[in-house]
Amino acid sequence: MKRTSRDIRTANRYEVLRQIIAASPTSRQELAAATGLSLATVATLVGELLDLRMITEVGFEDSAGGRPRGLVAVDTAGGALIGVDIAETYVHVELFDLALNVLARAEEDVRPGESLPEQVVAHVASAVGSVVAQAGVEGSRVLGVGVSVPGQVDRATGVAEYAPNWDWHEVPLLDLLTEHIAYPLYLDNPLRACAVAELWFGAARGRGDAVVVNLGTGVGAGLVLGGALHRGVSNSAGEWGHTTIVLDGRLCRCGRHGCVEAYVGASGIMLTLRELSPRSPLLHPEDQTATIAALARGVRAGDPLALEALRDTVRYLGAGIADLVNLFNPEVVVLSSWVAAALGEPLVAEVREAVARHALPRPTAATEIVLSPIPTDPVCLGAATFALEGALQSVGQRQPRRSRTTPSV
Repeated sequence: MKRTSRDIRTANRYEVLRQIIAASPTSRQELAAATGLSLATVATLVGELLDLRMITEVGFEDSAGGRPRGLVAVDTAGGALIGVDIAETYVHVELFDLALNVLARAEEDVRPGESLPEQVVAHVASAVGSVVAQAGVEGSRVLGVGVSVPGQVDRATGVAEYAPNWDWHEVPLLDLLTEHIAYPLYLDNPLRACAVAELWFGAARGRGDAVVVNLGTGVGAGLVLGGALHRGVSNSAGEWGHTTIVLDGRLCRCGRHGCVEAYVGASGIMLTLRELSPRSPLLHPEDQTATIAALARGVRAGDPLALEALRDTVRYLGAGIADLVNLFNPEVVVLSSWVAAALGEPLVAEVREAVARHALPRPTAATEIVLSPIPTDPVCLGAATFALEGALQSVGQRQPRRSRTTPSV
């Protein structure tokens, strides 16, 4: 799709604010050098961000042989952003200042049998209300709420088209949320949330091409191409977890056989453990989090069964990531989400070796493989960043939808 002048201006606005967040305080001259934009363009964009109260003037620095340079920094008090991570067993919500520092957190359990859209929405509304109250933030300061929901999402219409974990089909999630939440809402899925979090604040910042591999209950790959999030024509790019790695292999949640997710997602890892040792103490039936935590402890302790399960998993994961390296030739592959965080550097080391065996030498040599450096929930951070991007994009445009009824949050 051809980019319009408005698209380019919005992308430049993102890039300038990203750099200010990374290097506050900074001057317009430093921003021009870091972004490659002209000083005049940077000055205009800085003026817009000042008008939005997202940044503030913070004094001057001496300039060799010239006038002192004005410095700008993020105005952390200029607004608040909320990120919502809807997962299979929980709803986690975080409230951030404009430098994306966490000010408040809330979590609600989603119990078995509580997966109706109205029930999930009630959990989201409750947790959003909780973080606003905890932070003592005025409603007018909340610039938006980014909401991540697993599965296929039409972000333009706010419809959760397909969420296999709950068997949701064509759920008008944004409309349901607007009945309870007063703030501008931005809906997407965790693949893109993690990718945008890495692009703004993590291992993909400053990189032109990156792949963010989400390893959790679900599996997928967020794509950063040409310095921007790649969504695909129907906002479905990155469903790598549902590419076939074993013909006629394990049954996947999507109903097909042999998907990457069936071997490297949390439930796939549990099945591998069960196949290796049905009575293993590492297994906690029906509890993915406890099983992965036990596996991680076993790997660190050198437990032979844990190491065998890790290597069996990486056989498939390494081959799948090698395909991504061959296809996209990225500068960096980031291993993200809770399974990757739990297994940590032992997982990364095994993946690097496996990718080197399976991928072509030239793209492999150009690709780093790293663990996500983001210390907080990357899905919440990325979802909040959707709200930040929405606020930046809406400069001079119609605001996103708000509640049509009297809000309760």
